[in-house]
Amino acid sequence: MTVSTHVPHRSRLHRRRFVPVLACLTLGGVLLAACGSDDDTTTEQRESDDSTTTPLADTANESTSSTNCGIEVSIEAPPERTVTMNQAATEVMLALGLQDRMVGTAYLDDEILPELAEVYAEVPVLSDRYPSSETVLDTEPDLIYASYPSAFQPENAGERADLAELGIATYLSPAACPGRSDDEPLDIEAVWQEIEEIGARFGVADAADDLVAAQRAELQEALDVTADHSSTTVMWWDNSTDAPSVGVCCGAPGMIMDAAGVRNAFADEAGSWAAVSWEQVVERDPDVIVLVDSDWSTAEDKRSAIESTPAVDGLRAVRNEQYVVIPFSATTPGIRNVSAVVALAEGLEVLR
Repeated sequence: MTVSTHVPHRSRLHRRRFVPVLACLTLGGVLLAACGSDDDTTTEQRESDDSTTTPLADTANESTSSTNCGIEVSIEAPPERTVTMNQAATEVMLALGLQDRMVGTAYLDDEILPELAEVYAEVPVLSDRYPSSETVLDTEPDLIYASYPSAFQPENAGERADLAELGIATYLSPAACPGRSDDEPLDIEAVWQEIEEIGARFGVADAADDLVAAQRAELQEALDVTADHSSTTVMWWDNSTDAPSVGVCCGAPGMIMDAAGVRNAFADEAGSWAAVSWEQVVERDPDVIVLVDSDWSTAEDKRSAIESTPAVDGLRAVRNEQYVVIPFSATTPGIRNVSAVVALAEGLEVLR
């Protein structure tokens, strides 16, 4: 049996008994705050080093300075002309009601969350992938906010140091800091820290606190009503059928599995993702397989491959059709992660 979150325009995935766990990925009542409202709770401030960020002043009219991924970032006032690169950054801004501070956005992995579609339509789309530096600079941004360091390559938005010389501030998701250790597990608190830092930078700390509080409550509520799955071993399969790329120790997949209270079949591998052999998969024989769904590697394609591969088709999860489908867009650190944890926890309940 396969359980699946809703994936827009992927109806073919449901031909083989895909049972929807969630009607869609949601953010609770706070999504209406993207157009106006607020909630409450903050995470503890973290110590700063080259792989994290220092706290920002929570003052709408004061100059702020912080270290983000080892780079000093100063702004004179809350940004008014922001460009977001990558879907997770875009959705954080929209969920905080900051669409009127955005002069451009780029690079979606999936359709924007339905709850944010109306406000997303107000923001100019610069490209469906990374736009050129010239295109970005034409928007006259005062801040560029990205989820992945690849956004700041010279051929894309440009290097962060060069942008700083032009008077353009930058912010990179702390979960994606280049200096982050491969054996340092990512914690969902880091995602909430990012939301709060963006809220402080834009002078909307209350909205950020509300969003984090709602996500905490959503996560706790889901875990309170689901069974203990601490003995359930899960393989998180992202892409590739020759040497499957799986979620390992320390990235977003590991974080989601840890938050859901399950055992990661490849937790002993360092980094965020790793290419493993089918022999390793057979040896670990997971109870459940998460099939990550994306345009470039659909859940259906992966399921077909694993069910037609000799030896692998004898895996416990394959024999018992124990699959949970999660969209790739839910695996980038951002506002979708809690929904991915909830989808995994609820999916395991359906498969029991």
